[in-house]
Amino acid sequence: MSYPPTPNNPYGPPQEAPGYGYPQQPPQAQPAGYGYPQQAAPAGYGYPQAAPGYAFPPAAPKMSMPGMVITTRVLLFIVGSSQILLTALFLLGALGAKSNANRHSETSDVAIINNMASSIALVLGIVFLLASVLSMTLGVKLGRGGPATRITTLVYGSIALLLGAGIMVFSIVERSELDEAAVFFQVFAGLWIAICVTWIVSMSTRDGVAWFDRPRY
Repeated sequence: MSYPPTPNNPYGPPQEAPGYGYPQQPPQAQPAGYGYPQQAAPAGYGYPQAAPGYAFPPAAPKMSMPGMVITTRVLLFIVGSSQILLTALFLLGALGAKSNANRHSETSDVAIINNMASSIALVLGIVFLLASVLSMTLGVKLGRGGPATRITTLVYGSIALLLGAGIMVFSIVERSELDEAAVFFQVFAGLWIAICVTWIVSMSTRDGVAWFDRPRY
């Protein structure tokens, strides 16, 4: 008659402890049933999770230069080129008057008049040279300049407008003395006033102000 082995029997056969010997296989995942979606396997331990992506704000649309500002830019380049030409003419006139004065005695009326004309032409040449540099600089900076460029252009146009108005009034008052030259001065002053008004208006409109106050990156 045999008796079932007891776990604490010292005379019985040795019992194998669980966990020793061949490693136990992990339980196999049961296939998902038909019609049911499989669940994603959980992330393994010890590996960092991917950080969620950061959302960037959409880029602001690029602002285009208003038409009035483009017109002002073109006019500044045209005026600057004309001022360079006038600078050359006045400097050549100053040299010619000085050369004519040197042919006469320093105390003669001809020498005195030519010296005065040479000095005036030299001063006007320097003024137009500086004005041409300012016109060209503002024309370049209208594309990327800020509020300082707008204010400088506005002040420049206002001063030029006053000079044009002064020439217009002078040509009307002295029309009898100027004779045919009065017509030239009036046409020149009228054109100059129109250009200056264009500058002032383009720098004062809402689109012009928004262009110079736009954000820059």
